[in-house]
Parts: sequence; C-alpha cells; structure tokens
Amino acid sequence: MGLLVNGEWHDQWHDTKSTGGKFVRTDSKFRNWVTADGSAGPSGGDGFKAEPGRYHLYVSYSCPWAHRTLIYRALKGLEEIVDASMVHWMNGENGWTFDPDEEGIVGDKLYDSDLLYKLYLKADASFSGRVTIPVLWDAQRETIVSNESSEIIRMLNSAFDGLGAKSGDFYPREKRDDIDRLNDIIYNTVNNGVYKAGFTVTQDAYEEAVFPLFETFDMLEERLANSRFLVGNQPTEVDWRLFPTLSRFDPIYVGHFKCNLARLIDYPNLWAYTRDLHQWPGIAGTINLDHAKQHYYISQKRVNPNGIVPVGPLLDWSEPHGRDNVGS
Repeated sequence: MGLLVNGEWHDQWHDTKSTGGKFVRTDSKFRNWVTADGSAGPSGGDGFKAEPGRYHLYVSYSCPWAHRTLIYRALKGLEEIVDASMVHWMNGENGWTFDPDEEGIVGDKLYDSDLLYKLYLKADASFSGRVTIPVLWDAQRETIVSNESSEIIRMLNSAFDGLGAKSGDFYPREKRDDIDRLNDIIYNTVNNGVYKAGFTVTQDAYEEAVFPLFETFDMLEERLANSRFLVGNQPTEVDWRLFPTLSRFDPIYVGHFKCNLARLIDYPNLWAYTRDLHQWPGIAGTINLDHAKQHYYISQKRVNPNGIVPVGPLLDWSEPHGRDNVGS
C-alpha cells in the first residue's frame, strides 16, 4: 500500500497525518473497463475488448482486495483466459516485489519486473499515487486497465461470457439494489473497517471504527439465520466481497488490528456461512493464510514492530456447513 510521489516512495502511514488519526483510503487511479465489445464502461475510456490471453492479473495471496479477483477468476473458470502473476507477500521499503523464491510466488510473467511500481510507471511515466494490487493489465496496449478490485470483479463476472467463461452471474439485475446496499454497509464497516481500526493512531479514531464493525457483524448474524447467503440461497457479489475479510478475521484482524470484541467463530451463523463459502468449488485454492499472516505481521512494522507471526488460531474449515436448507 505504498505511495509513489515524484519518484519517491512513501508508506501507507501518510493517511493518518492530517485526518485526526483516522485511516482514510485513497481512490484507485485506473478506472477503465474490459467489455465484451470494447466499448467504454461506466468510467474510463474504450478500446478494452474482452479477448483470450490479452489481459493479465497482478495479485497477491495476502491481500483481501486481490483475493476477490482470484475468487472470480476461479468461479468463472478464467484461468486459461486471464493469466496471473503473483507478488511476494512482503510489502516493504519499495512496495510489492516479485521475489520468486517463495512457494506460490511466480514472479512477473510478462516483463520479469522486480517491483510492482515499475509497472505503474510503464503504464504512466508521470504516475503519482498509491501502488496497489490487484492490477488488471492489458498486454496489447501495455497499460493498466484497472486497479479497483470492485470493478475488476464485475468485468470478470460478465465480460468474458462469450469466450469460454463458466456460466454464472453473481450480480443479477433483480438483486442489484440489495447487493449494492449491503456492499456499501459492509465495505465501510467491515472490509475497510478492519483497516480503519488497525491503522488509526488515536483511541477515539480506533473506537469510532471498531464498534460499527461489530454492529454490522450482529446484523449479518441475524440475517444469516434465515438465509443461506446474504441475498437469497445462491452466493452473489456481496458474499464474495465479504469472504476475503472473514477468512482473515480470526487469524489476523482480531489480534493484529485489535478487532477483538468477538471472534468470527463466536457468531454461529456467520462462521457457518464463512465455511460454506470456503467449501464452494474452486475457492479453497484461492486462499493462502500463511502468506496473509506473514504479510500483515511482518510487513506492517508500525502495528507489529517485532514482526512476530502468531502460530494460531487452529480453524477447521472442513467442517460440513449444513446450511443447504437455511431459509428454504
């Protein structure tokens, strides 16, 4: 989550300097869309037509935002259509690297870069801003299509449907109002809420973030008592956007980000729901909690100065979900 300004590297902590101790996430800079016919999407320019082999994902197993795109790549069976390169879990002095020595790290398949920020500069030599993952790259135009995960997953959801993608629409028109409403709540209080709690530098800012997080957990727990998923009995975009945060909650956010009013496993419906999603075909292969734990506990020195990685908790993801008949 580094910041590149006039060629100089800054860390994520600039966010708290002028905001009363609060963590404020900046907007993504690249907001183009891949579409079936190459026409412009809701933002950005046109010319990004869905084609096999043209687009490349830069991702990390450690990052929940990148995890969303890996989930959609698996759900839609796009592994042979959209290739991927994996950065190292360490986000250090020069940001995300492509160190190939770690198990599961494949490096930059396109340009053999050593640092992710060099790809940002390749796309825009004057770029100043946050260097983040995921990145959806256009190998034909040699530029970044998008570095906004919420928009990349919508591209993967439908843009490649005529090119061999698996069937399935996780943003069905008749459910969009409910999905959008829940997305907004969950993003602000949970997905980004854990960061707002963990990266604050004042007690008041921390408490302002942590209580709404658990209020949303309470709401979700109640909702899931009568519905297998958040909007009906088939998973939709809101479920897959929430899952990366839930899968990291007990191993990371409870301790590292001080989100410790309760654990995920203390919510019977929410924990069963998380295991249900984990067991969905293809999803387990998108998860590497060892990478995630090392990233948070070692990269984020101001939160965890000594870089000690907890050995627990031990979680049983294989337990049968038993939720097929919930809400039916």
